[in-house]
Amino acid sequence: MKLEGAIFDFDGTLLDSMGVWDTLGSDFLRLRGITAKPGLDRALAPLTLPQAAEYLKENYPLDEPPEALVRQINELLAGYYRDTLKAKEGVPALLKRMEAHGVRMYLATATDRPLVEAALKRLKLIRYFSGLVTCAEAGAGKDRPDIYRTALSRLKTKRSRTVVFEDALHAVRSARAAGFRVAAVYDESDAPDSGEIRRLADWYLNNINDWKF
Repeated sequence: MKLEGAIFDFDGTLLDSMGVWDTLGSDFLRLRGITAKPGLDRALAPLTLPQAAEYLKENYPLDEPPEALVRQINELLAGYYRDTLKAKEGVPALLKRMEAHGVRMYLATATDRPLVEAALKRLKLIRYFSGLVTCAEAGAGKDRPDIYRTALSRLKTKRSRTVVFEDALHAVRSARAAGFRVAAVYDESDAPDSGEIRRLADWYLNNINDWKF
């Protein structure tokens, strides 16, 4: 296969950030003096931020509307994306190789646009991408394939020559169900699902720069 396009997830695939996301819901509640129920962060994992805010509003004693909760969560995240989170090992090298091979690249992320753009600019990676689409913009979380179809329509590459790079099981499932070939990228946060991820994905990369053209 001659690769024409690559659609990348951001958190856990390109950015070493899942340590922040894995406890975000319970951390947010703890700052409000509220104890999270067991399994909260797992339940929030496949949701967009607006969906997560709705979930928190429905299940915990929070007075603010969901829109205000989204703003507060983004404020909590902003410092990490603006100042501290790093690219995963091998990411800059892979993006440089993709560019050299003429591959068009697009981001498909559940994270809100300002956070992603802040991290990309600081890490000097933004130039590699034709653009990005968020789950909120696509109107669905990664438990549905809408975001990958949107990214493909903007890339204007053939589906058969476009690969989706993802780390999370629910996202790998969605991309495969939509007919994409998927390269799964190892992230520690997804280790419990690694067996099923390996079974579903076309490629499994312990380091993203292990990708072979």
